[in-house]
Amino acid sequence: MSLTVTELEARLVQFNKLMAELIRGGIRRTTFQPWEIEVLLDIEACDLRDSNRREILKRYQRAANKFFDRGGRSVLKLSEYLDKRHRRLQGAEAPPDAQ
Repeated sequence: MSLTVTELEARLVQFNKLMAELIRGGIRRTTFQPWEIEVLLDIEACDLRDSNRREILKRYQRAANKFFDRGGRSVLKLSEYLDKRHRRLQGAEAPPDAQ
């Protein structure tokens, strides 16, 4: 299902509200859109440590907003963000090829 620009913008607003709730420390509501449940399950599956959870969620939120700004047609999942970040860090740490 392809979303219109208006639907994508509404989803981004809702995503930012969801992230604000998580960063503050908890969710008080009891109803969610299916895509929000997917995001929450993905975050839970990433098993973030409490010590850096808020900071990672803030960085993830910024990355997801950039993803939308650059034309993303869905919500960036935390697992995708962490995987891209890990690959980027691994590439930066790789020693130059010896020739």
